[in-house]
Amino acid sequence: MNLRSLLRLNSSAVDWNTVHAGKVAVMTASTEGIGFAIARRLAQQGAHVVVSSRKQENVDKAIEQLKSENLSVSGTVCSVANKDHRKNLVELALEKYGRIDYLLSNAAAGLDLKNIFDTTEEEWNEVLHTNVTVAFLLVKEVLPHMQNSGGGSIVLTSSAAAYTFYPGLGPYCVSKTALAGLTKILASELLPMNIRLNSLAPGATRTKDIITDHPNYEEIVKDAMKIYGYRRVSEPEEHAGIVSFLFSPDASYLTGETIVVGGGYRTRL
Repeated sequence: MNLRSLLRLNSSAVDWNTVHAGKVAVMTASTEGIGFAIARRLAQQGAHVVVSSRKQENVDKAIEQLKSENLSVSGTVCSVANKDHRKNLVELALEKYGRIDYLLSNAAAGLDLKNIFDTTEEEWNEVLHTNVTVAFLLVKEVLPHMQNSGGGSIVLTSSAAAYTFYPGLGPYCVSKTALAGLTKILASELLPMNIRLNSLAPGATRTKDIITDHPNYEEIVKDAMKIYGYRRVSEPEEHAGIVSFLFSPDASYLTGETIVVGGGYRTRL
């Protein structure tokens, strides 16, 4: 048997135009940037997406955009630190679509550049709570509903910063390292329930809330390129396909992993 035949035998039979048809995806921080790019990709591939943001105007804008593309979308305000908001997000998905198949936990805090020793206790606790504790609580919130659907898939948004230090982002880096550990632990516990859990770890990405609004944005990017070994900043859409894959049947044997999408970012041997 030649190489071409072997590749054909092992290639996916998944139709990527409809791979998520009928699936319901609950998503935090999904009206802009990476979250919105993922929501759009999943919806384009057949999913019903439930988007959310801290601001109603962002939710309205995202829903309008996706509906203009004839995609299936609902949405609500969700400040992830608010347990009632998290509950309402899940209840909206159940009310609209009757099930939950996917969860994207995408919200993050701690992106204000400052020396770690200038971080107050309150700021430290907020970063760890938002980036780690809330991710865990969201998984707990959707867990019984995924079980009712026969299983599911979860993606937590981590960061390449989990594996090294970004100057000025100390608490954020610590929280993302902790999230890598949480990914391993939760995946192991969820495996008997037919629920997979992985994390996406983007490198520097051109999103408004992270770096492009910073007055020294261009210099920060140039310095980071020299230090961390990547050649450019990524676009949100470059992460959407990775998450689509992680949710898909093609990733059925993949769980407990943190997938670095860093453009050559030096994270491992």
